[in-house]
Amino acid sequence: MATTRADRARRTVLTFLATAGVLLATGAGSAAHAADKAFTMGFAQVGAESEWRTANSESIKSAAKANGVTLKFSDAQQKQENQIKAIRSYIAQKVDVIAFSPVVESGWDTVLQEAKAAKIPVILTDRGIDSKDPSLYTTFIGSDFVEEGRKAGRWLLENYKGKGDVNIVELQGTVGSAPAIDRKRGFEEIIKTDPRYKIIRSQTGDFTRAKGKEVMEAFLKAEGKKINVLFAHNDDMAIGAIQAIEEAGLKPGKDITIISIDGVKGAFEAMMAGKLNVTVECSPLLGPQLMETARAVLAGKPVPKRIVTKEGIFPMEVAAKEFPNRKY
Repeated sequence: MATTRADRARRTVLTFLATAGVLLATGAGSAAHAADKAFTMGFAQVGAESEWRTANSESIKSAAKANGVTLKFSDAQQKQENQIKAIRSYIAQKVDVIAFSPVVESGWDTVLQEAKAAKIPVILTDRGIDSKDPSLYTTFIGSDFVEEGRKAGRWLLENYKGKGDVNIVELQGTVGSAPAIDRKRGFEEIIKTDPRYKIIRSQTGDFTRAKGKEVMEAFLKAEGKKINVLFAHNDDMAIGAIQAIEEAGLKPGKDITIISIDGVKGAFEAMMAGKLNVTVECSPLLGPQLMETARAVLAGKPVPKRIVTKEGIFPMEVAAKEFPNRKY
């Protein structure tokens, strides 16, 4: 049968539509798999001030490697100006996503507005910020620090055996940091329900073992045997304080009840030795969750504004059984 001009025209149109359909399908497939592509992340870390922070950095680095993510990592040495400088560097390098754990809560608006203007999404990890503009970051992954403080306070009220007034000394974290502010708030919220419990001294130990020891020495010099309880905002400060207590001729965990937060291996070792009474868990293993969230953000998927990590509380009595399970 002879092919008419109309037939040829019809075939040409059908071929064009079929080709267009393939191209559209291919484009849709590319969009669907955009989340699988490698990306570059700039991460500005607080520093290396504790066992917790070291484990947190390692978790982020290993998760990036496992997920094929190009990671640009900086250590701010606990200085906000260093973190701001690093974030500006990431903006200049046009990374795909910026993540950071803020040294302190305030003072981030200007640099985060610069990231927003560059259309680079920002993810907060471990610590939040104090800003009136929540659009400056996409999501915050981390612990509920207020609840950690509450857990410490509840344990104390439920387990302290002494009678009469209970004199507490407090080793705070870095001044102005979210965990220091929130852990103090949560702890005080609980203990104020019983007038016997009083914080008689409170000072920053900057989340470090050395500073924790130094400040505890000053507490002991000022208050001596009046101290019944130590509440430390992290395990490293508690471990430093234990040294000071022993050097003062007292028995940590017995003469002074010690409560701390983080749940690092050093704390479990101290509990197994009978020198630390309880640690409230604050998991540093945020790397896998961070990479998963970043990939979802870059793929345009909705993510919660707040992602809370699940954590427990470990008293001295369970330390030996739990210790083999600790990964940090």
